[in-house]
Amino acid sequence: MNELSELRGLRADTPPSGADRLVSPRARLTAAIHRDTSRGRAGLPQRRMILVGAATAGALAVTAGIITGLPGEGTGASAPKGPQVLSAGAAADTLELAAATVEKHDGIEPGPKQWVYEKETVFGQGGRQHISDKGIVSSQDKSRTSEEWTRWDGTGHANLPGIPPAGDVSDFDPDKLQVWYGPNQEEKWKKEGYDDRSQRQFYRFLDTLPSDPDRMMKRIREEHAIGDIKGETRAQRDWREINVLYRSVLIPPKVQAGLFRALAKIPGARVTTGVKDPLGRAAISVSVNYPEKIPSGWQGKQEIFFDPESYAYLGDSKDDGLIVSARDAWGVVDKPGARP
Repeated sequence: MNELSELRGLRADTPPSGADRLVSPRARLTAAIHRDTSRGRAGLPQRRMILVGAATAGALAVTAGIITGLPGEGTGASAPKGPQVLSAGAAADTLELAAATVEKHDGIEPGPKQWVYEKETVFGQGGRQHISDKGIVSSQDKSRTSEEWTRWDGTGHANLPGIPPAGDVSDFDPDKLQVWYGPNQEEKWKKEGYDDRSQRQFYRFLDTLPSDPDRMMKRIREEHAIGDIKGETRAQRDWREINVLYRSVLIPPKVQAGLFRALAKIPGARVTTGVKDPLGRAAISVSVNYPEKIPSGWQGKQEIFFDPESYAYLGDSKDDGLIVSARDAWGVVDKPGARP
């Protein structure tokens, strides 16, 4: 029996319910990964990725779990060591397992006066970097970590460190929480046709999307309005749309699941297990590779990191690492300055 026939149950139209839905696919998936390793495939990368530079990124899931490996990974004489690029069949099943996991979340929308918290680290400002054996990005350029709080109804925002004002900064303290309050802009943005959305508006837009990945991506391309790029292929556009969506901290569970299923449909997308994210946390990654510069300007490996158990978004790198960022922590709190 081949690998795909053993794992096809994971993609069945009517999967089992409850814990049984995940236990068997996880065991079969781990076995498939071990088989990929034991076959000794030539040409699979066995060293850490080269990463470079800096930029912002976003998130996939609300739930931050304890980071662990895939079941069975790292135990036993035959367990795979280091990064393992999965075969097409095992990669598809991994992404389906991720979808089945995240769509079980409750997806409760925060109250209007609650705040969405995000802590993010951006590495370097243009200097070449790499992930060491411990998975930590190193460079002569320093990393920058920031925290942001955004009120759910769009009427408040807070930063730490604060952003220096224009003019005299002699009394400015970057270590003091900087909080801004203002009027609700949601109706004004909608009436005047602006693309700006509060986190609440964006979440509710996502919640209207169909769960089917093809229909979901079609609606996103039509309505998310990140802009068309002449000459861009459908697969390139979908990858770019998904990267932008990950900048949102909160995404409805059905959309989280749809994104994993949409990733599985992108030609050339690869899943690698046993990697480290830019902060050195255990991760799996999904990547595409553009040998030549594409219309968006991207070139080289584009990689997204996920927790190997909860499948929460952990960070990403673009253009063979010219853009590297990691999400340290996230959640929903009741006031600016509070942490989950």
